[in-house]
Amino acid sequence: MKQKVEKAPTLRRSMTANQMEMISLGGAIGVGLFMGATSTIKWTGPSVIFAYMFVGLILYIVMRALGEMVYVNPGTGSFADYATEYVHPLAGYMAKWANVFEYIVVGMSEVVAATEYLKYWWPHTNSFIAGIIVILFLVAANLTSAKAYGSLEFWFAMIKVVTIIMMIILGFAIIFLGWGNGGHPVGLSNLWSHGGFFTGGFRGFFFSMSIIVGSYQGIELLGISAGEVANPQKAIVKSVLLRILIFYVGAIFVIVTIYPWNQLSSIGSPFVSTFAKVGITTAASVINFVVLTAALSGANSGIYSSSRMLFKLAHEGDAPKILGRLSKRVVPDAAILGISGGILLGFIVDTVASIYSKSTSNLFVVVFSSSVLPGMVPWFVILLAELRFRKGNAKLMETHPFKLPLYPFANYFAFIMLLVIVVFMFINPDTRLTKDDFESNWYQFCDTAHRFGGRRLVLGSSML
Repeated sequence: MKQKVEKAPTLRRSMTANQMEMISLGGAIGVGLFMGATSTIKWTGPSVIFAYMFVGLILYIVMRALGEMVYVNPGTGSFADYATEYVHPLAGYMAKWANVFEYIVVGMSEVVAATEYLKYWWPHTNSFIAGIIVILFLVAANLTSAKAYGSLEFWFAMIKVVTIIMMIILGFAIIFLGWGNGGHPVGLSNLWSHGGFFTGGFRGFFFSMSIIVGSYQGIELLGISAGEVANPQKAIVKSVLLRILIFYVGAIFVIVTIYPWNQLSSIGSPFVSTFAKVGITTAASVINFVVLTAALSGANSGIYSSSRMLFKLAHEGDAPKILGRLSKRVVPDAAILGISGGILLGFIVDTVASIYSKSTSNLFVVVFSSSVLPGMVPWFVILLAELRFRKGNAKLMETHPFKLPLYPFANYFAFIMLLVIVVFMFINPDTRLTKDDFESNWYQFCDTAHRFGGRRLVLGSSML
């Protein structure tokens, strides 16, 4: 039977609402946009624009549902608290651990992306060594105070946001004015001239959403971080979702309009390819720096978020007690090291797996997509919890300034659409490993172990 800690140490409310708003932007604008866009465009073509808008609508519903509850009762890891109170203790438990696992896997994908971006300047960079250095940097960044972390992440996110705004403005100038393209406007023909707008059909459209929903993961940081932000009600009301949606849709529109979707490279960033195509090579180099920053920022935000959740779990008796420790800087240092250690271990395993598996040749897609399902667990419990929250707070809702529109139909719509996306994620051959893949990889590993003297391991495998 689990043991409860008598009293959990208190986290400081040392971040401002502006920092929290920018951190939420930074957490959601990461490699899912900059690197994952390659796969989503490949699956559905120019209609990926509508796919981002559709998922944005679903997440608008989720965030408005969360906003209702956070406005009344903010707290660290709040969506998990709401799941426990309004759904079932098991739902809260699952939401907390899903959040921890999600950001370990997201951290792995961000590290993988960062090593790819480094190869833009140094093609012969050893990915494994580069990944270790990146992880050590992230650990150091997270062991500072929450205020210092907030300041660092604020500027990380600012770089991304300003760059995307400039890219959208520049993209429109190229598309409609021909700037940087010899004075010849690119126009809109690339949206339908290479196989049509919906090139992947209904199937490809929903395939793309398995990566897109992962791109939006992180917006629930508003709820998780409410324990360390001053005036959390104000922070949640100033929702960043609309701005995130504008950035995603605007950037993707520029990419598929300037560059034929079927000619984008399958490796690296379509942002870099887009600007390199029109001859703006210096901009491509700058953008590569920005997307490298985005990868570091996304992983940094993930470690921050999941370490606070792990800290909470420790003080509820659902994780080892040591993970509930606070350092002299008032940060959960043991939890931070635990999450970072998980990212390191996963990165090592995935690096080794990519050597033996053809199915993991696009390591980023496999790793990133594996974070989608645990990342969706909080959204499911938020939608369910808000239904019960409304019933238990009928009087309060009469004067609530931040109500979810079209309740309860909006909840049901979002819930069903998320389930449909999960189904398509499991039938998409690019986001899962088949039984044949697993068996092939296992025998390759055993063969290697045999050649290096691992006969006992091979013998043991025959008993499985």
